[in-house]
Amino acid sequence: MLASPMRTDTDFRHELYRRYVSTFKADTKLGAEPSTAWWDHKYLPLLDGLDRSAALLEIGCGGGELLAYLGRRGFSHAVGIDISAEQVGLARARGVQADVADAFEFLGGHAEAFGAILAVDVLEHLTRDELVKLAPMLFVALRPGGRLLVQTVNGAGLFPRQVIYGDLTHLTIFTPQSLAQLLRPVGFVDLAFYETGPVPIRLRGKVDTALWSGIKRLANLMRSIETGKRQSIWTENFICLAFKPA
Repeated sequence: MLASPMRTDTDFRHELYRRYVSTFKADTKLGAEPSTAWWDHKYLPLLDGLDRSAALLEIGCGGGELLAYLGRRGFSHAVGIDISAEQVGLARARGVQADVADAFEFLGGHAEAFGAILAVDVLEHLTRDELVKLAPMLFVALRPGGRLLVQTVNGAGLFPRQVIYGDLTHLTIFTPQSLAQLLRPVGFVDLAFYETGPVPIRLRGKVDTALWSGIKRLANLMRSIETGKRQSIWTENFICLAFKPA
């Protein structure tokens, strides 16, 4: 899923985004929906307490899979924007509200408009200069008490390289600490971080969850031996929930 960078005519991302689906995400199919059980376990609890009629914005909405899911879970005013017309076409075919728009231009005209903003697999596509500009715009676009949900590549994960280097448009890689470094100065509070890994549903999920717990203990042992430090987020991506003070 893509956000809209501050593009110039010479920005290499412009051409890559123009045909992002047909040349890079060619396996994207309208009928191939992701597992909603994973979203039920990972995302839905982070939206707990949010009025189902609240205005939600997904930046870099891609093919609209998450927007469609939110609609099925009762969120009646979820909209999305993406720089890729191909992606927006797929999203609209799913029956969700999505528009081709530059995130910076769009957010600039929507102060205190949203109860929640979601940026899933987006921030890694932006430069640091762009991120420093985007963070306060996200804050301003939220209503007091609103929340920001981010999923991004975890540079401190066990095997991050295939994600970091698997897309030419990945420009900035975070850890939970560096994402907090971006969000806290602009006013976000109550930051919480979560892994994206397996969920304990059905037998396979329960086995994977147990195995992942053991792998994390081993990884922390190795890190503790080397540096005396430990960490809780080891998955190749991580989720962050942050709030605008009420």
